[in-house]
Amino acid sequence: MLPTPVMEKAASEFLNYRGSGMSIMEDSHRGKLFEEVLDTSLSLLRELLSVPENYEIMFLSGGASLHFSALPLNLLKEGESADFAVTGIWAKKAMEEALRFNPVKKIYDGEDHKYTESPELNDSMVNPGAGYVYITSNNTLLGTRYATIPNITKAPLIADMTSEILSRKIDVSKFGAIFAGAQKNIGPSGLSVLIIRKDLLGRSGRTVPILMDYALTAKNKSMYNTPPTYSIYMAKLVFEWLKDLGGVEKIEKINEEKAKILYDYLDTTSFYNAPVKPNSRSVMNVVFTLQDKNLESKFLAGAEEKGLHGLEGHRLVGGLRASIYNSMPKEGVIALVEYMKEFEKKV
Repeated sequence: MLPTPVMEKAASEFLNYRGSGMSIMEDSHRGKLFEEVLDTSLSLLRELLSVPENYEIMFLSGGASLHFSALPLNLLKEGESADFAVTGIWAKKAMEEALRFNPVKKIYDGEDHKYTESPELNDSMVNPGAGYVYITSNNTLLGTRYATIPNITKAPLIADMTSEILSRKIDVSKFGAIFAGAQKNIGPSGLSVLIIRKDLLGRSGRTVPILMDYALTAKNKSMYNTPPTYSIYMAKLVFEWLKDLGGVEKIEKINEEKAKILYDYLDTTSFYNAPVKPNSRSVMNVVFTLQDKNLESKFLAGAEEKGLHGLEGHRLVGGLRASIYNSMPKEGVIALVEYMKEFEKKV
């Protein structure tokens, strides 16, 4: 979902961006109009997340999964190992991809309890010589998150924040790098964001494919090749919307209120079940099941009729899932709970 004011702004500028007579998607990525869009986008993101000056911010194509390959190639020397906390399917996929290039070690695996909670990681769990420690801060499929970001100092902490970036305040200085696909809280798919400590650029000393080379991308200001210009423009509009709203601190309070409405209801009924342990519950993705799984298709059909879309769980895990990202208003969550109560009474 994208904020309605953002969509309206984009629509009003679609055919004629700032009196240029053309859409921003028609402008050259080397043109002054897009250069301003890019500079503003990067500046706003730095401001919203309070990113220190010793960190680079860059945009890349390819989505978050690109970084599953790019991270080991950029940050690990030949033969060097990385530590992974496997809290779900995406962390597992990232680990499997890293294993194609370097050794990896699991410092946590939540598969035995079906990934229903996130661990408390600390330096005592980090293996000697680890090039970095990798986490997925929020799990879309499974509805878990790290309520508190791990305090890791023995190796750079790397986080996939695709599904919760800009949803809560974080201390960027705790991380060696943060990456995120745009399609949850930033803008259209096909764009990813990377925030990385400058001293880590070029750390591996390896020959890295050009479009995965973080140092080269930073040197060329995210424009070694033609970037996804319209997606960056949309990201700029989202960043402006979030700043006008009151920033990350404000949206965090709104997000907590939205999630509380849904979890409070789930905790009072036996008709539905919320499998995630309370201390690990995601604020962005609320997963739940029906006690009678045979009713799921009927529940989903009724939800669609009410204008409640995308509630089917991911194909790999099943169940039901309400994704309540930044752009979802509280009214949407209230409408979902009202429908859930109505469905429970009907059947």
